[in-house]
Amino acid sequence: MIQLTRDEIDYVAMTEAVRTPQAGAVVLFLGTVREMTAGRRTVALDYEGYPEMAESKMRELAEEARRRWPVEKLAIAHRLGRLELGDVSVAIAVSCPHRHQAFDAGRFLIDTLKETVPIWKKENWADGTTEWVHPGT
Repeated sequence: MIQLTRDEIDYVAMTEAVRTPQAGAVVLFLGTVREMTAGRRTVALDYEGYPEMAESKMRELAEEARRRWPVEKLAIAHRLGRLELGDVSVAIAVSCPHRHQAFDAGRFLIDTLKETVPIWKKENWADGTTEWVHPGT
């Protein structure tokens, strides 16, 4: 499952979707909106992206993960729109035969997603200022 959504991410359903008797490990990564970034107080984030290109790139990442690790199943979801403190902005679930494989594949997926997928976030600071940044920077 590859998904861009403006709705809340159902990470429990994602986790269950990747569980399989062939996998001894399921790893779930959740990226959430944190309050403090580099000493500045965040009140909310706005995520925007180019959906067709972002979903295509996310599918490429999934294929690369499957080439590099024995991934049984995986799911990637990223939210767009306004998110409040504590909201889940991105979720990645991956299952593999062994835990080190699942951890390595999950880390690759989130790190590479943040660097290469065309999704941008706008930091909304407590002082009323805003700043658009690519999440990988």
